[in-house]
Amino acid sequence: MSKLTDVPKRILIGRALRSDRLGETLLPKRVALPVFASDPLSSVAYAPGEVLLVLSIAGLSAYHFSPWIAAAVVVLMFTVVASYRQNVHAYPSGGGDYEVATTNLGPKAGLTVASALLVDYVLTVAVSISSGIENLGSAIPFVVENKVACAVGVIVLLTLMNLRGVRESGTLFAIPTYVFVAGVFLMIAWGAFRGVVLGDDMRAPTADFEIKPEHPGLAGFALVFLLLRAFSSGCAALTGVEAISNGVPGFRKPKSRNAATTLALMGLLAVTMFCGIIGLAMATDVRMAENPAKDLIHDGAPLGPDYVQHPVISQVAEAVFGQGSLLFIVLAAATALVLFLAANTAYNGFPLLGSILAQDRYLPRQLHTRGDRLAFSNGIVLLAGAAGLLVWVYGADSTRLIQLYIVGVFVSFTLSQTGMVRHWNRLLATESDQAKRRHMIRSRAINTFGAFFTGLVLVVVLVTKFTHGAWVALLGMCIFYATMTAIRRHYDRVAEEIAAPDTPTDDSVRPSRVHSVVLVSKVHRPALRALAYAKLLRSDTLEALSVNVDPDETGALREEWERRGIDVPLKVLDSPYREVTRPVIEYVKSLRAQSPRDVVSVIIPEYVVGHWYEHLLHNQSALRLKGRLLFTPGVMVTSVPYQLESSEAAKLRARKRQDWAAPGSARRGPAERAKDTPPRT
Repeated sequence: MSKLTDVPKRILIGRALRSDRLGETLLPKRVALPVFASDPLSSVAYAPGEVLLVLSIAGLSAYHFSPWIAAAVVVLMFTVVASYRQNVHAYPSGGGDYEVATTNLGPKAGLTVASALLVDYVLTVAVSISSGIENLGSAIPFVVENKVACAVGVIVLLTLMNLRGVRESGTLFAIPTYVFVAGVFLMIAWGAFRGVVLGDDMRAPTADFEIKPEHPGLAGFALVFLLLRAFSSGCAALTGVEAISNGVPGFRKPKSRNAATTLALMGLLAVTMFCGIIGLAMATDVRMAENPAKDLIHDGAPLGPDYVQHPVISQVAEAVFGQGSLLFIVLAAATALVLFLAANTAYNGFPLLGSILAQDRYLPRQLHTRGDRLAFSNGIVLLAGAAGLLVWVYGADSTRLIQLYIVGVFVSFTLSQTGMVRHWNRLLATESDQAKRRHMIRSRAINTFGAFFTGLVLVVVLVTKFTHGAWVALLGMCIFYATMTAIRRHYDRVAEEIAAPDTPTDDSVRPSRVHSVVLVSKVHRPALRALAYAKLLRSDTLEALSVNVDPDETGALREEWERRGIDVPLKVLDSPYREVTRPVIEYVKSLRAQSPRDVVSVIIPEYVVGHWYEHLLHNQSALRLKGRLLFTPGVMVTSVPYQLESSEAAKLRARKRQDWAAPGSARRGPAERAKDTPPRT
């Protein structure tokens, strides 16, 4: 069975890697940028559109606020990037926000950050892939007509790519990310040249539409609230920034310096593209609406439910490059692909954070171990399952999903920067070198401003997005927090219970006697082998035990036992209700009750079969008995295997597969044999 599953596994994710090859998976900066920063870089494909969608509620006149919102997002981006550059130097171990908050603010703050990040990573996958499906659907109608199925298919594909390992998937992801960045910069430069130098009139496909405002004439507090909501939607451009601080161990040496350089480059690229697309959207008269079927008007009539609203970047590219042009097609394809690959930020962040949390006993220990390709396979699969469920529930609608977005990331931003302020305060209290103190004071000032600014944005996001879906993200954080707290409590309780004391206990005291019981149903070879093994143990008391379910079979067993002269007493338990498990359990418990200091050893003969379907036909009673006996104190259960011919055939097939020579092996030459391994004859 293991060989049957191993073949497709090797085809999908490749051959297993040795643990000592972990260093080969470390990333240079040119590969680390698309691996860890693809999320904030690709968010420029939907963040400008989210700003315009919110502003459209007040009508076209509110669009002139978009440059100011873009400027606020730029200031926030540079603040966060500068703050996280301090993080990667101070905490290069890969714990990121979780480690910073736990070390400086306590375990509860760290667990809050971890819960927020886990939710945000799941949403990153769901939002990025759903947005990519919508961008691809503008060119391929089939995709947008089957959004959920296509989105889930992309999640499966990305999961397989990441299961192959970070280095391999990072190389694949680098090309489309750089093509996307180059395409956006070319679009911005060519659009600016056409507009400023040539004086061309570039018009988006929606330039002739009118917007029917849901709330016309907003002013005062209502307008301020709308602008804050638009700003909070634009802050989606900052998601994924923290992934670099979590992924510092994945960089080549010097790790901290390379991570800090990648952070700065990512921030510069992201804000330039974000502002450029906002500017071109204003210049080409892009029109967006939250409900385009009713709120977009053309020739005095609503566009109707058949209208498909394309993203801002697609409309701007069409206005700058021309519909159907080669550059338009290349940018559209790169945009869709990089949005799919943006989920890779979460595929690297979620499993790594899950591994750290598992090491701290907040998540199951299986998440701490690496898979065949030295990736945290269990965490990757868990992330894919959660994101796929979210995509299915929300119909792969990025506009609905994005309302849940960025709450978690700003929770982690704020607590992390607050923790960094505490970190510098603690170091300054003991540092006397003036040069180092000046550096620490400067770093503390950066982190203080970052904590204040991100905390302010968190309040804005919660106030403006809570009723639009942010409460779901908060609920997810609470569920993660409660689950991880319960897991840690369980692990602590078990560790305390099984800890070896300094003084002798009943567990280390030798039992007074051992009473061995061999379960038999017939006199056959497995039963005889089990009896022979039981005699070898030299127990104080040895007996064979059978359950009388069929009187004829029981009588035949007694006759055969006496005929063979087996020198082990046979005890038969009556079972008027034809049960096997309960009489054995009650008998074993009665032995324990008679002599509590004795140990009862139950020996069960079992068949070893070679096919998975044969397990359904054998050993079912033995499995039930072992499951019940494990809960009985003072009882040891031993299985005595008996290999059937099918198991020997399976062993032979496995040996043949092991000795099989792959095509081309003769050209490659024979493999080197170990020194202590003699050649086959």
